[in-house]
Amino acid sequence: MSNKPQGFRSSIDLGNGKSIEIETGILAKQAHGSVVVKCGNTMILATVVSNKDAKENVDFLPLSVDYQEKFASVGRIPGSFFRREAKLTDYEVLVCRIVDRALRPLFPNDYHADTQVNLVLMSSDKNLPPDCLVGLAASSALMVSDIPFLGPISEVRVAKINGELVLNPTETEMKNASLEMIVSGTEKDINMVEGEFSEVSEIEMLEAMKFAHEAIKIQCKAQWDLCEQMGGRKPAREYCHEKNDEALRTKIWDLTYNKVYEVAKSQLPKSERSVQFKAIITEFLESLTEEERKEQEFLAKKYYHDVEKEAMRKMILDESIRLDGRKLDEVRAIWSEVDYLPAAHGSAVFTRGETQSVTTVTLGGKLDEQLLDAPMSFGYSRFMLHYNFPGFSTGEVRPNRGPGRREIGHGNLALRGLKKVLPADNAYVIRIVSDILESNGSSSMATVCAGSLAMMDAGINLTGGVSGVAMGLICDEKTGNYKVLTDILGDEDHLGDMDFKVVGTDKGITACQMDIKINGLKWEMLEEALSQAKKGRAHILNEMKKTLETSRTEFKPHTPRIERVIIEKDQIGAIIGPGGKVIQGIQKDTNTTISVTEIENQGIVEILSENGENMAAALRIIKGIVAVPEIGEVYEGKVKSIVEFGAFIEILPGKDGLLHISEISWDRIAKMDGIFKEGEIVKVKLVEVDKKTGKLRLSRKALLPKPEQESNK
Repeated sequence: MSNKPQGFRSSIDLGNGKSIEIETGILAKQAHGSVVVKCGNTMILATVVSNKDAKENVDFLPLSVDYQEKFASVGRIPGSFFRREAKLTDYEVLVCRIVDRALRPLFPNDYHADTQVNLVLMSSDKNLPPDCLVGLAASSALMVSDIPFLGPISEVRVAKINGELVLNPTETEMKNASLEMIVSGTEKDINMVEGEFSEVSEIEMLEAMKFAHEAIKIQCKAQWDLCEQMGGRKPAREYCHEKNDEALRTKIWDLTYNKVYEVAKSQLPKSERSVQFKAIITEFLESLTEEERKEQEFLAKKYYHDVEKEAMRKMILDESIRLDGRKLDEVRAIWSEVDYLPAAHGSAVFTRGETQSVTTVTLGGKLDEQLLDAPMSFGYSRFMLHYNFPGFSTGEVRPNRGPGRREIGHGNLALRGLKKVLPADNAYVIRIVSDILESNGSSSMATVCAGSLAMMDAGINLTGGVSGVAMGLICDEKTGNYKVLTDILGDEDHLGDMDFKVVGTDKGITACQMDIKINGLKWEMLEEALSQAKKGRAHILNEMKKTLETSRTEFKPHTPRIERVIIEKDQIGAIIGPGGKVIQGIQKDTNTTISVTEIENQGIVEILSENGENMAAALRIIKGIVAVPEIGEVYEGKVKSIVEFGAFIEILPGKDGLLHISEISWDRIAKMDGIFKEGEIVKVKLVEVDKKTGKLRLSRKALLPKPEQESNK
């Protein structure tokens, strides 16, 4: 008799022949909440665990989201040395981020216990990207737990394919998509968007978001249905993670608010403003006795942070004054320069206010492709963008320990916005590296602008220049008063209710990323933000055009050139040779880099070289190997060996023919002694190809004038 528990299940009909099932009570029952989400062959296990108590003096939510794909889910063994799953791939990190950004605003503000969401891809349909299901899985696990959570939420992917909006499309369907994005939200609001587009309009983007929200509502209802089957949602656990002192809160507010407001209105640079803000709280703390300070410092700093935030928000809402004195829709001063690094294939400096990126472009060939070895992303990438954010860019001491989740996310957003303008006939592998040297607001958008300029400087014929802008929103939920801000500062991002990054060309949007921290976001707010962003992008792009309007028509002298030769599939082996002997020899002799790829029953030989003569030599050899000798053609061949009855001449690489002693001259030659030397170049004519053996017969005398006496006979 089976002891398997019955569990509880809720189903969602996607209306396109697909359905999703949420199951709980079967697996991972010692977690505080666990579910399995199924769609076709895809199964995602989501678990949540949260400590009962918070650590001392923690005033934020220590939430961690980890998503991992098991190689067994697609029937593969990892290709790494250890043959096991290792650290998270960039793709897995990006999935972690979209779930984290959707969940984080839905926890109570006073809940500070360490909380972990684990998501594991246990089984997979290779044609269905699992990232459109992980948000649903994470939210469902929280809903069946007693962890305080103001959900449910869900995430869906929406794509526009052949003019129609499609929910959670397959990989095959997405190949023809002009719009593709992940949208997250509650039953009432959208709270996270990330996607890429083929230069679409703001109207198309909003339509897709509204379409996605309708599906989100249905998936949220399914989570409530699951809870009802379990006898109703569990009561949230009792907790007390904050100790408050209302008298202290009032005292700090009364003593510091006006001072903070004056500093906020002073329009000082970021560094000076920070010093003055710090001086206000320092003055207050120094007024306390040693015992009072020991007891109250943590709460005092927390309450003072609230004062700073409220003062700056009120200044913007009531007076439309920003920290640096700009108008709400005004972009900071911009300067840019290309060809800044003379040894790079392409480079640019882009500076907007106190944010600066120095970006390089490096061009490579087939052998420079990035190998992708993950369960759901296996193959090669020809376009890479790496974003670096060192501590000195914000005046901080911070060790460089490789890219974190933020760097990976920012780099991915810039990559998605730029890849849409790559030319269809691009032959190069492209690596863009953005080094942020200063940061005070939207370094990812500076990366987009610098990356666009650097690629044009490198000679990549982009279909259009790309710019990006970060938008902000300050909203008073009680009165409904709100302000949309263009090109937000770091402080405005921190104190605001929305961070909305929009990337695009003159023709339309190519990428976006949006995070919303409030409930009650109205569609008209989004429409206004998108409209204002369009003006901001256009202004930035016009400033960039003053530096470089179109892509350079020529590559830099030191940029490697690429030549491609199309060959027959059965000729690939001849170029590679036994154990790679032939291709390695060509590379060594010509100082070039050569790769051979089979695509659609034909071979593509790619030659990469910085030297024109070396390129020509390699091309000559390659073409010679694949060339078919033609009867009647004249060749300049090299003497490979000399025998008693003639000489063997290499007329094409790897193709030797016999020049018989009788075909050397019209005069009779008795012996081969002294006639040729090995390595000598001889002009000959191909006179016969043996149909059975393929052997070549050459003649030299056919190219010489026939003697008079012979012609009169």
